[in-house]
Amino acid sequence: MKVYLLGIFILQLFTFSAGAQRLQTKNAEISFTSNAQLEVISASSSKAVGIINTTTSEFAFKVDIRSFNGFNSELQRQHFYDNYMETEKYPSAAFSGKIIEQIDFSHDGTYEVRAKGDLDIHGEKQTRIIKCKMVIRNNTATLDSRFLVPLVDHNIKIPKIVNQKIATEIEVIFKATLTTQQQ
Repeated sequence: MKVYLLGIFILQLFTFSAGAQRLQTKNAEISFTSNAQLEVISASSSKAVGIINTTTSEFAFKVDIRSFNGFNSELQRQHFYDNYMETEKYPSAAFSGKIIEQIDFSHDGTYEVRAKGDLDIHGEKQTRIIKCKMVIRNNTATLDSRFLVPLVDHNIKIPKIVNQKIATEIEVIFKATLTTQQQ
Protein backbone atom coordinates (compact mmCIF):
# COMPACT_ATOMS: atom_id res chain seq x y z
CA MET A 1 0.00 0.00 0.00
CA LYS A 2 2.83 2.41 0.85
CA VAL A 3 4.43 1.86 -2.56
CA TYR A 4 1.11 2.57 -4.27
CA LEU A 5 0.71 5.83 -2.32
CA LEU A 6 4.27 6.83 -3.19
CA GLY A 7 3.42 6.24 -6.85
CA ILE A 8 0.41 8.52 -6.63
CA PHE A 9 2.57 11.19 -4.94
CA ILE A 10 5.10 11.09 -7.77
CA LEU A 11 2.38 11.26 -10.41
CA GLN A 12 1.08 14.40 -8.75
CA LEU A 13 4.49 16.06 -8.97
CA PHE A 14 4.01 16.67 -12.66
CA THR A 15 1.45 18.65 -14.60
CA PHE A 16 0.99 17.10 -18.01
CA SER A 17 -0.47 18.84 -20.99
CA ALA A 18 -3.15 17.05 -22.99
CA GLY A 19 -1.58 14.29 -25.06
CA ALA A 20 1.67 14.29 -23.07
CA GLN A 21 3.32 10.96 -22.56
CA ARG A 22 5.01 9.62 -19.52
CA LEU A 23 7.15 6.61 -18.79
CA GLN A 24 6.52 5.02 -15.44
CA THR A 25 7.48 2.11 -13.23
CA LYS A 26 6.25 0.66 -9.96
CA ASN A 27 9.05 -1.85 -9.50
CA ALA A 28 12.43 -0.25 -10.15
CA GLU A 29 15.34 -2.01 -8.48
CA ILE A 30 17.79 -0.26 -6.17
CA SER A 31 20.62 -2.05 -4.45
CA PHE A 32 23.45 -0.76 -2.33
CA THR A 33 26.74 -2.10 -1.07
CA SER A 34 28.86 -0.89 1.81
CA ASN A 35 32.31 -2.34 1.19
CA ALA A 36 34.13 -1.50 4.43
CA GLN A 37 37.44 -2.73 5.82
CA LEU A 38 35.89 -5.43 8.05
CA GLU A 39 32.51 -6.14 6.47
CA VAL A 40 30.51 -6.04 3.25
CA ILE A 41 26.84 -5.14 3.62
CA SER A 42 24.38 -5.40 0.74
CA ALA A 43 20.65 -4.84 0.48
CA SER A 44 18.12 -4.21 -2.27
CA SER A 45 14.57 -3.17 -3.02
CA SER A 46 12.45 -3.80 -6.10
CA LYS A 47 9.72 -1.43 -4.98
CA ALA A 48 10.92 1.95 -6.18
CA VAL A 49 8.41 3.95 -8.18
CA GLY A 50 9.21 6.50 -10.84
CA ILE A 51 8.07 8.59 -13.75
CA ILE A 52 9.62 10.46 -16.67
CA ASN A 53 7.71 13.16 -18.54
CA THR A 54 8.80 12.54 -22.15
CA THR A 55 7.85 16.07 -23.20
CA THR A 56 9.93 17.95 -20.61
CA SER A 57 12.47 15.22 -19.65
CA GLU A 58 11.60 15.81 -15.98
CA PHE A 59 11.74 12.76 -13.73
CA ALA A 60 11.04 11.64 -10.18
CA PHE A 61 11.89 8.38 -8.41
CA LYS A 62 11.13 7.39 -4.83
CA VAL A 63 11.68 4.34 -2.62
CA ASP A 64 10.42 3.39 0.82
CA ILE A 65 13.54 2.75 2.93
CA ARG A 66 11.83 -0.10 4.78
CA SER A 67 11.44 -2.00 1.49
CA PHE A 68 15.18 -2.83 1.51
CA ASN A 69 16.00 -6.45 2.29
CA GLY A 70 19.21 -8.44 2.42
CA PHE A 71 21.78 -7.45 5.01
CA ASN A 72 23.92 -9.95 6.93
CA SER A 73 21.48 -10.33 9.83
CA GLU A 74 18.11 -9.17 11.10
CA LEU A 75 19.85 -7.05 13.74
CA GLN A 76 21.88 -5.30 11.04
CA ARG A 77 18.68 -4.55 9.10
CA GLN A 78 17.04 -3.08 12.21
CA HIS A 79 20.08 -0.90 12.90
CA PHE A 80 19.96 0.30 9.28
CA TYR A 81 16.27 1.23 9.58
CA ASP A 82 16.33 2.69 13.10
CA ASN A 83 19.82 4.05 13.81
CA TYR A 84 21.30 5.09 10.46
CA MET A 85 18.38 5.87 8.15
CA GLU A 86 15.97 6.83 10.95
CA THR A 87 12.96 5.65 8.97
CA GLU A 88 10.50 7.01 11.51
CA LYS A 89 11.62 10.56 10.56
CA TYR A 90 12.77 9.88 6.98
CA PRO A 91 10.71 7.01 5.53
CA SER A 92 11.78 7.41 1.91
CA ALA A 93 14.57 8.45 -0.41
CA ALA A 94 13.98 10.29 -3.69
CA PHE A 95 15.73 11.64 -6.77
CA SER A 96 13.96 14.18 -8.96
CA GLY A 97 15.08 16.60 -11.63
CA LYS A 98 15.66 16.68 -15.37
CA ILE A 99 17.62 14.71 -17.96
CA ILE A 100 20.32 17.04 -19.31
CA GLU A 101 20.64 15.57 -22.81
CA GLN A 102 17.82 15.96 -25.29
CA ILE A 103 16.25 12.58 -25.99
CA ASP A 104 13.73 11.78 -28.68
CA PHE A 105 11.72 9.22 -26.74
CA SER A 106 9.86 8.22 -29.93
CA HIS A 107 13.03 6.74 -31.50
CA ASP A 108 14.54 3.46 -30.37
CA GLY A 109 18.17 3.66 -29.36
CA THR A 110 20.78 3.51 -26.63
CA TYR A 111 21.69 6.76 -24.93
CA GLU A 112 24.26 7.76 -22.33
CA VAL A 113 22.51 10.49 -20.37
CA ARG A 114 23.06 12.59 -17.27
CA ALA A 115 20.26 13.16 -14.82
CA LYS A 116 20.56 16.37 -12.80
CA GLY A 117 18.42 16.77 -9.73
CA ASP A 118 18.01 16.62 -5.99
CA LEU A 119 18.99 13.38 -4.30
CA ASP A 120 17.06 13.36 -1.01
CA ILE A 121 18.29 10.78 1.49
CA HIS A 122 17.86 10.96 5.27
CA GLY A 123 16.17 14.37 4.92
CA GLU A 124 19.25 15.92 3.27
CA LYS A 125 18.98 17.07 -0.34
CA GLN A 126 22.08 17.23 -2.51
CA THR A 127 22.08 18.37 -6.11
CA ARG A 128 23.71 15.61 -8.13
CA ILE A 129 24.44 14.73 -11.72
CA ILE A 130 24.14 10.97 -12.16
CA LYS A 131 25.16 9.20 -15.36
CA CYS A 132 22.75 6.64 -16.70
CA LYS A 133 22.45 4.29 -19.67
CA MET A 134 19.00 4.53 -21.23
CA VAL A 135 17.75 2.04 -23.81
CA ILE A 136 14.51 2.89 -25.59
CA ARG A 137 12.75 0.08 -27.43
CA ASN A 138 9.08 -0.18 -28.41
CA ASN A 139 7.80 2.56 -26.07
CA THR A 140 9.76 1.14 -23.13
CA ALA A 141 12.82 2.68 -21.50
CA THR A 142 15.33 0.65 -19.53
CA LEU A 143 17.60 2.60 -17.17
CA ASP A 144 20.85 1.36 -15.68
CA SER A 145 23.04 3.43 -13.37
CA ARG A 146 25.80 2.97 -10.81
CA PHE A 147 26.97 5.78 -8.51
CA LEU A 148 28.45 6.53 -5.08
CA VAL A 149 26.68 8.21 -2.18
CA PRO A 150 28.93 9.71 0.51
CA LEU A 151 27.21 9.30 3.89
CA VAL A 152 28.46 12.70 5.06
CA ASP A 153 26.46 14.38 2.23
CA HIS A 154 23.25 13.12 3.81
CA ASN A 155 24.16 13.58 7.47
CA ILE A 156 24.23 9.83 8.14
CA LYS A 157 26.42 9.33 11.19
CA ILE A 158 28.30 6.11 11.87
CA PRO A 159 29.43 5.48 15.48
CA LYS A 160 33.19 4.99 15.92
CA ILE A 161 32.63 1.52 17.33
CA VAL A 162 31.43 0.27 13.89
CA ASN A 163 33.27 2.66 11.55
CA GLN A 164 35.42 -0.18 10.13
CA LYS A 165 32.26 -2.16 9.31
CA ILE A 166 30.43 0.56 7.38
CA ALA A 167 31.90 2.33 4.35
CA THR A 168 31.89 6.13 4.17
CA GLU A 169 30.70 5.92 0.54
CA ILE A 170 27.94 3.55 -0.47
CA GLU A 171 27.75 2.13 -3.99
CA VAL A 172 24.23 2.30 -5.42
CA ILE A 173 22.98 0.36 -8.45
CA PHE A 174 19.70 1.46 -10.02
CA LYS A 175 17.79 -0.48 -12.69
CA ALA A 176 14.34 0.29 -13.99
CA THR A 177 12.06 -0.57 -16.86
CA LEU A 178 9.53 2.16 -17.55
CA THR A 179 6.59 1.75 -19.89
CA THR A 180 4.76 4.42 -21.82
CA GLN A 181 1.49 5.71 -20.41
CA GLN A 182 -0.71 8.05 -22.43
CA GLN A 183 -2.49 10.81 -20.50
